[in-house]
This record gives sequence, structure tokens and C-alpha cells, in this order.
Amino acid sequence: MKDDFEIRAVFPSISSLIDDIEHRILSPLSYLKEFDNHWLLELDLPMVNKKDIKVTFDKNMINVEAKLKERYSEEKLGKISKFEYFKKSVSLPNMVDVKNTTAKFQKGRLEIKIPKKATERSIKIS
Repeated sequence: MKDDFEIRAVFPSISSLIDDIEHRILSPLSYLKEFDNHWLLELDLPMVNKKDIKVTFDKNMINVEAKLKERYSEEKLGKISKFEYFKKSVSLPNMVDVKNTTAKFQKGRLEIKIPKKATERSIKIS
């Protein structure tokens, strides 16, 4: 198993934060870890039912959306924001095996195992 992994930090723009508030969307805590033969993406999705989670792939992006069981309210700077969904998009390397990807949801945590495609090829020597 490969112990080294890269931590990718993506900072949202102010306009995307305002957009998330307007559309009542939260971004869940998550991390992506690389192993020898797969990637593991974990997301914290509290207050969500398994049936309300949707995972899709779009080119080299994995998208996770989940509807909250009930609205979540938060007050900041005297303004109350209400949220109804979690949404997260994560960029993946090109060599992933989408067809054999698996997911497990337990106790508010979604684990998505994304196998790597084999890149090694053998050639005949003449």
C-alpha cells in the first residue's frame, strides 16, 4: 500500500460561496487518498439518508449530491442561511475505472473506492 498521498486544497471564490447560500447547498468535509491500485474518497454526510445520495462522474470529475433529512440553519453576521443539500465535486486523475467504482454509506460517512486503470502494457520483442 502506498503511504504517500497528495492533499489538494481548493478554495472557493466569493461568488461560488454566495451561489451556494442562494441555492441552499453545503459543501461536505472530504478527503481523497491515493493507494497503489485505487483512490479512496471519503465524505461526511450527516443528516442524510442513503437513498438521498447521488454519485455521478463527468469526465475526470466525481460529483456527490445528497439531500438533507431536514433543513439546516446557520447564523453568521446576523444573517440566517438555510441549507437543504450537500454537494461536492472532486477532480480525479485521468486513469480511473469508473465501471468498477463502489460506494458504502455508514453512520453519516460515504466511502467511494475508485479503482485505477492499468497503465502497464507489455510489448513483443523481435
